[in-house]
Amino acid sequence: MTGTPAPFTADDYRARMERAARAADEAGLAGVLVSPGPDLVWLTGYAPPAATERLTLLVLAPGQDPVLVVPTLEAPDAEKAVGAPALKLRDWTDGKDPYATTAPLLDASGRFGVSDNAWAMHLLGLQRELPGTSYVSLSDGLPMLRAVKDAAELERLAAAGAAADETYEEILKVAFAGRRESDVAGDLADLLRHFGHEQVDFTVVGSGPNGANPHHEAGSRVIGHGDTVVLDFGGLKHGYGSDTSRTVHVGEPSAEEQRVHDIVRAAQQAAFEAVRPGIACQDVDRVARAHITDAGYGDRFIHRTGHGIGVTTHEPPYMIEGEEQPLVPGMCFSVEPGIYLPGRFGVRIEDIVTVTEDGGRRLNDTPREMAVVN
Repeated sequence: MTGTPAPFTADDYRARMERAARAADEAGLAGVLVSPGPDLVWLTGYAPPAATERLTLLVLAPGQDPVLVVPTLEAPDAEKAVGAPALKLRDWTDGKDPYATTAPLLDASGRFGVSDNAWAMHLLGLQRELPGTSYVSLSDGLPMLRAVKDAAELERLAAAGAAADETYEEILKVAFAGRRESDVAGDLADLLRHFGHEQVDFTVVGSGPNGANPHHEAGSRVIGHGDTVVLDFGGLKHGYGSDTSRTVHVGEPSAEEQRVHDIVRAAQQAAFEAVRPGIACQDVDRVARAHITDAGYGDRFIHRTGHGIGVTTHEPPYMIEGEEQPLVPGMCFSVEPGIYLPGRFGVRIEDIVTVTEDGGRRLNDTPREMAVVN
């Protein structure tokens, strides 16, 4: 995809809110309560001030018009949101009780799904006003709410993946040896922005023994000749996420380093080939884990095989043992097995994959062989 995708419309947001209300009803919930954050942006297109303690809450319930409760001083901005025509605004002024304003919108004895990042003080305020209500996080109550992407969302995810691929191709051209991990991480961030990312979420550069820490933060270690280097980077482009990992080597790798990399690459390929509608999320993890275990490194694969991605770079579904949710066309998630040898080096290879009608499609397509860098 080139250029800027067509913006989402009020009808798009109306359909999402209707979908969320239906999903709540099917899950036996009285409704969904959405606080500022990715859920609110996805449902309405509205992103209120990030650090406000004033109650902002979208109330969705079956058979009821969507209502966004907002502070009066922020109502003009809320009215400008693309999704605003698809909902009603109810504002409250400083000095008034926002929970008394919200209470009439809720079933006084209902159980509601609530955004994972909702402030405790707001939930406690609602419970004080309506002691018969109860709450469950959306990750538990409606984990698949944002999991299945439509064509417009897939277009954005593909564009983000392509930008991450261009970033990787360019980073192979920079010097690694003699530079700090943080220097290379800075290069990755600059390249992601150059290729259209408005937000950079992470730039992992784990060299030598630091590569054995999957979430190592790039630091002052100077990368040396002979180092294996794990690169893991991503962020948001057009509001949708990228996330890819490749492992490179400064100079030619040793036989052991190459062997470990080959094992991870084969595990990643096998897990990708397992993707198809109807299999459980845990089956993707099982395939990758079995391959690494059979090669003798099972205890060195220390994280899940994958996570969902969309308007955030980590969201349900998760490719992990115990997750029995079946794959559905339109789901997008990472496939990222790894092997980590403490004090020595690590290897991880990651692509974003979307489920198609008859299998899976990668949204990252850079070479998965171990690249040799200078």
